This record gives sequence, C-alpha cells and structure tokens, in this order.
Amino acid sequence: MINFHYETDFIIDNPVQYSSWIENIILSESKNSGEVNYIFCDDDYLYKINVDYLDHDTLTDIISFDYSDHTTIQGDIFISIQRVKENAEEFNVTIENELRRVMAHGILHYCGYKDKTEEDTKIMRQKEEEKIALFK
Repeated sequence: MINFHYETDFIIDNPVQYSSWIENIILSESKNSGEVNYIFCDDDYLYKINVDYLDHDTLTDIISFDYSDHTTIQGDIFISIQRVKENAEEFNVTIENELRRVMAHGILHYCGYKDKTEEDTKIMRQKEEEKIALFK
C-alpha cells in the first residue's frame, strides 16, 4: 500500500495515479509492494531528521528509511518540497518531473540501487528516467 502524508501545505495531484505508478515501479523490479509512506515536508522538517537520525548537518531533497526484505518493498520516504522546487529550477525541468524523479529514487534505493560511486550514480539516473517514463 502506498500512502501519502503531508507536513507542509503541498498536496500531491491525483494520488491514485501516483500510487499506481509506484506500484508499477516496484513490480517492474520484480518485487512485491508492502507499505510505503511518502511524507512531504519542508527543508526544516527534513533537516531535523537528517541531524537527529543520520548525524548529517546538511539540507537534502530526500531521506528514506528502508524496512524492506528481499522481496517486499516497504519504508518511509521523506521529501522536501522546497528542495524539489529548487532542483527543478536548477535542472530546468518541471516540478512534476523532479518530484517523480525523487519519488522513484527512494523506491530504487529500496530495490538495491546505490548512488555513492560515479558508476552507481549513472545507473541510478538511468533507472530514474526509465521509471519516470512509466508514469501514465
């Protein structure tokens, strides 16, 4: 089950469509869907999580807590809408496209993809584009 929670005034358009898309991403990676919670928030909210739980003193667009097992994808994905908007402007893409990239990014981490090395990041970006294309 895909759930959307809001800690800011942002509300996702057409949550049923987004939920179906996330389910399709999970299936396309030959995984099962468990409970995935997207929590949309602002920079301050996500910064506090970054400091309190990860000991990182930086802003970020996404933090995910993975509770998946080998076959079932589940976890909590926190997304800063402020970062998404700034990144969209910086990368010259729509906010919707950048939001989809970040949402897919969290799921891809749960599926085992990494982004710590240059090669891993290249693969992650390719997978993000592939999964964004699944959005209907």
